[in-house]
Amino acid sequence: MPINTPDPWHSLNSHQVLEKLDSRSSGLSETESKERIKKYGLNEIIKEKQRPPFFIFLKQVREPLVLILFVAFFLSFVLNEVTDGLIIAAILIMTVVVGFIQEYRSEKAVDALIKMTTTTCRVIRDNREKIMDTKYLVPGDIILLYAGDKVPADCYIIEGHDIQTNEAPLTGESLPVQKFETILPADTPIHDRKNILYAITAVVNGRAKAVIFETAKNTEIGKITAVIQKITFQKTPFELKIRHTAKIISLIMLVIIGVVTAISLIRGLFILDILIWSISLAVAAVPEALPAIITTSLTLGAYKMAKKNAVIRSLPAVETLGSTTVICSDKTGTLTKGEMTVKEIYTYKDRMMEITGTGYHINEKISGLDVEKNGLSLLAKCAVLCNDAKIEIQQDEVTKLFGDPTEIALLVFAKKLGISKELSNLFPRVREIPFTSEKKMMITVHKSDDNKEEIFAKGAPEIVLERCNRISKDGNFLQMTDQIRDHILAINQKMANEGSRVLAFASNEIQIEENQMNNLDFGNNFVFLGLVGIIDPPREEVKYAIEKCKTSGINVVMITGDQKFTALAIARKIGIIDRNETDIHNLVISGQELDNMDSDFLNRNINNIKIYSRVLPEQKLAIVRALKEKGHVVAVTGDGVNDAPALKYADIGIAMGITGTDVAKESSSMILVDDNFATIVSAIHEGRKIFDNIKKYLVYLLSANLSEILILTFAVIMGWPFPLLAKHILYINLATDGSPAIALSMERGEPDIMKRKPRKANETVFYGVKKWLIVIPLILATVSLLVFWNTLNTYGWDSEYGVQKARTMVFILIVFFELFFAFSCRSFRHNIHKIGFLGNKFLIYSIIGESILLLFIVNYPYTQEIFDLVHLEMTEWIIVIALSTTGFIYSETIKWLNLKK
Repeated sequence: MPINTPDPWHSLNSHQVLEKLDSRSSGLSETESKERIKKYGLNEIIKEKQRPPFFIFLKQVREPLVLILFVAFFLSFVLNEVTDGLIIAAILIMTVVVGFIQEYRSEKAVDALIKMTTTTCRVIRDNREKIMDTKYLVPGDIILLYAGDKVPADCYIIEGHDIQTNEAPLTGESLPVQKFETILPADTPIHDRKNILYAITAVVNGRAKAVIFETAKNTEIGKITAVIQKITFQKTPFELKIRHTAKIISLIMLVIIGVVTAISLIRGLFILDILIWSISLAVAAVPEALPAIITTSLTLGAYKMAKKNAVIRSLPAVETLGSTTVICSDKTGTLTKGEMTVKEIYTYKDRMMEITGTGYHINEKISGLDVEKNGLSLLAKCAVLCNDAKIEIQQDEVTKLFGDPTEIALLVFAKKLGISKELSNLFPRVREIPFTSEKKMMITVHKSDDNKEEIFAKGAPEIVLERCNRISKDGNFLQMTDQIRDHILAINQKMANEGSRVLAFASNEIQIEENQMNNLDFGNNFVFLGLVGIIDPPREEVKYAIEKCKTSGINVVMITGDQKFTALAIARKIGIIDRNETDIHNLVISGQELDNMDSDFLNRNINNIKIYSRVLPEQKLAIVRALKEKGHVVAVTGDGVNDAPALKYADIGIAMGITGTDVAKESSSMILVDDNFATIVSAIHEGRKIFDNIKKYLVYLLSANLSEILILTFAVIMGWPFPLLAKHILYINLATDGSPAIALSMERGEPDIMKRKPRKANETVFYGVKKWLIVIPLILATVSLLVFWNTLNTYGWDSEYGVQKARTMVFILIVFFELFFAFSCRSFRHNIHKIGFLGNKFLIYSIIGESILLLFIVNYPYTQEIFDLVHLEMTEWIIVIALSTTGFIYSETIKWLNLKK
């Protein structure tokens, strides 16, 4: 249970916190800790009871297509149609297994989260320090944390010494966060609670003594876990459309079976005959090859995406990417390189030097090196010596780095000037004042060759400038004036507004007397050296990718843990927000503003907001929920634990492969191997192509299925023999329709594919193809029934040979009709001569193969007997093949007329 306190922990002082927890600096006793374990439980995240695999399996069996196949499977064995039954059984097993695997993985996200908890921790019990398993920690325990430790529970800092933590997994903050003992306002958001350490965050610098106030499910990470457990993976729009299609097929089949059964009973047909007809209709109604072809198509798409650095974890996500209308993207590492880089340097007076190159490449040069060379060298010396980071370099590339990302950027900048960290060997550090959030600057003292001591400072420009009474210009020192100071601060503001993190640098050289050795107040005698602007630069390819998104009708939204102005500057550089846009009030929203915003206002403005800064996990989830309620298909990127709920709830959850936590990856549908936004756009292109191809082969498959239903139903109503047997239908649906449909799934994307707007979420799979889906089955059914009727009239209705001859002609007609129609299905927008007859070699090979196989089946005595077929005369072959082209001719004519319009 959580500990009830009227005031938030961060708004109390350390004495109040200890008092409320009934604790003390010397720690709890072992007796007290055992009592508290009974009261609060172990410090571990307990998984909610999960569904057994058997129940997940049963859920797959309840799918409409599966139920239809089960009925067909059962009737096949009742009627001793063993071959038909075995084929249907194989399809059933494959369909159920694929569905089971997809759903079972959703149970794994919480498992990954539990693995992230630490195992041991330094704790003070009975006034003695000991190392113990973190699951035995309780509220009130005093713990000791050092650089490299993971925080085992939410705790309040009693004593802090230059402590910094990496909160990226929890809050999304890209830079280490300074922590210290202080008292904060009650409404301070989680990102700014400098006196609190949170479970699963890591200490990257310094040390702290802290008291635990929440454990297990009551910690911030525990609350996120609870949210993840309540969210199930959302079915993608494509899955819902296929399910809807299956329901329609089932409903149509049941209605037809009901009507025809009633007619059959009135006409005095035997129940056995009705059952035989029902199984034939069930087999005809279900496109048996569809699950296999969809799975194959999506798997091939996933394979192509993997080669482009997008690993698909959920196959339906391949298609859903193509219908994405909004991408909610992280900033750091996805839109940007994730490598802090010095981009510009200001030295007095009004000399701005641009640093070329990005990231940790040191083979770039600085433009304007002839300007202020001496002053620049001194600034670089300050950047190296007043710095705790370390880097290792091989072949002009940083291979290993240790420390704060901002300080690493400064070392890379200095190296570009030829000044390396080895300089610290010549000027050893003798004293320092570490950076803290209160002081906002760092000072180091170094011994120089002439027995003097050099002092270097870096920090917030307004703080450093207060300590400067001189300024460096062309290697000379000028007097600092209020006018100069205000001018530099204006430059600082301009650089900050452009998205830079700005640091000021200063130096001094003095002789400290023996009695001043411990006096670290160096006065206000520093020389101002310059300003350095540091950014996490945008990826080069991102701007083009965002332009592509805009052309495609996809809205890109930035959700970041960074400050509003930093996010805004990057958004303008990459094109999320127009550079000339001045009214940004409704375009940029902070987490705190989001908290104070009513849900109606958010829903009204959700389509206009481009940036969300400093957001909490529940806020990110609320943003995704609001977008989905507006009818958007939402893709969300994320790498931290804080992103997991939104990743799981989104239509497409996209985790980072490099920086992503296991929790984020397990909650996602797709993983970006290179953490690159441009990869998402490539995946969307592939997704659109796959949906186009799915529509092509779905029309192709269903045209045959619907025609078979019409043929069988009409024959029963008219009292005719069955024009097709179940084995004929199975062959057509699996063999003849199967391989050309797979070939259609490999069709290349059409040229304008990324110039179209995303299709609407409620748009059916059959949007724009009803002229084919309705008319083609009617043409095929009409031609087939006419051929069947004419053949029986020729050979006699009571002749067994005549019935076999008629069935053979109908069977061949349908096979060739479908093969010709497959050519036209390559595009429903362009005629075949426009896209090229030979553009899809797989389709050509499959059609040639199917034609040869059909000739073999019809003419080889053994297969004739198996399929109940007979030999055809040459004139009969010519008639059947000529009639088989009617669907192709109709389709090409419709496309030509559409283009004319």
